[in-house]
Amino acid sequence: MENLEEKEIEKINQMSQYEMASLWRFAPSGHPYFDKTKPFFKVFDKRFKQLGGFTPTISKSLGW
Repeated sequence: MENLEEKEIEKINQMSQYEMASLWRFAPSGHPYFDKTKPFFKVFDKRFKQLGGFTPTISKSLGW
């Protein structure tokens, strides 16, 4: 059985660029993917950058 950490990393690896941008912009404070003491941040950051990160089109589409 996979542990919780591996499951969360798999979720990150399945996210689209748009989903990641949306989470980055709208995640509540303290979201575990953005906690630098957890392994999720490095995985999320690396994948998001590989996908192209924020683009003007995504940013406009997400709004505030």
